[in-house]
Amino acid sequence: QVQLVESGGGLVQAGGSLRLSCTASGRTFSNHVMGWFRQAPGREREFVASISGSGSAAYYRDSVETRFFISRDNARNTVALQMNNLKVEDTAVYYCAQGRGIGLASLEARYDAWGQGTQVTVSS
Repeated sequence: QVQLVESGGGLVQAGGSLRLSCTASGRTFSNHVMGWFRQAPGREREFVASISGSGSAAYYRDSVETRFFISRDNARNTVALQMNNLKVEDTAVYYCAQGRGIGLASLEARYDAWGQGTQVTVSS
């Protein structure tokens, strides 16, 4: 049984930083792409970042590419999202996801395991 547990959300002022973490269990971690998605109130869930199974490649949505950094530690079965220079529009529930295969993926359909989500609130 795959389980993903996120931590690290909270309230921060615009311009600040937060680091989200996700710990996975249930299957061989390095065999799976990992991703972060987010859902703001009244909006559909959207892709944020993806990292390949080995951690050698990453992909971001345009609006976060210069501010967010995704990383993974395959020895610890963890993936992190470092979020810098946060903006009010980054406010959302952030979800960790684990996908099929090792290649990068931005589509939700590629992911078959999801965490419970963690709230990130950015105040002006």
